[in-house]
Amino acid sequence: MSTLTIVLLVIAIILVVAIVVLYFLGKRMQDRQAEQKQQMDAVAQQVSMLIIDKKRMKLKDAGLPEAVVASTPWYARGSKIPVVKAKVGPQVMTLICDAQIYDEMPVKKEVKATVSGLYITKVKGLHGSSQPVETKKKKGLRAWALRKQQELNAEQKANKKK
Repeated sequence: MSTLTIVLLVIAIILVVAIVVLYFLGKRMQDRQAEQKQQMDAVAQQVSMLIIDKKRMKLKDAGLPEAVVASTPWYARGSKIPVVKAKVGPQVMTLICDAQIYDEMPVKKEVKATVSGLYITKVKGLHGSSQPVETKKKKGLRAWALRKQQELNAEQKANKKK
């Protein structure tokens, strides 16, 4: 066998092993995510709140409790997350918002939200009609992934109804 054939064979074997490892890691992460979603749904509460402000901020700059920052993996501390500052009852709180509903979140309005700990999972307008926010189409890999995820969720809901 020639040297080129051996090198290509080794590279192909390494690629196959990497794909198999990534497949099993992805499957494990999906199972964890489903388990965490069930736990979040179990402790979710309906809360009426006034949205004061919303921003995408780095986790360490968001003003979240130190326990939240400490429990986050080191590689996620520098990433930007959707943060909502809201008045819940008499106190002003900083909450983390789900990335899928962040754009729908109205500012300076009272809403009824489903909250699980410090995480907002669903939002419904409380007073007046909720008007969809006109946003320009975002570019980039994250925006593409979010659009594809929303399409997949819509397909899954349609399949469940059938």
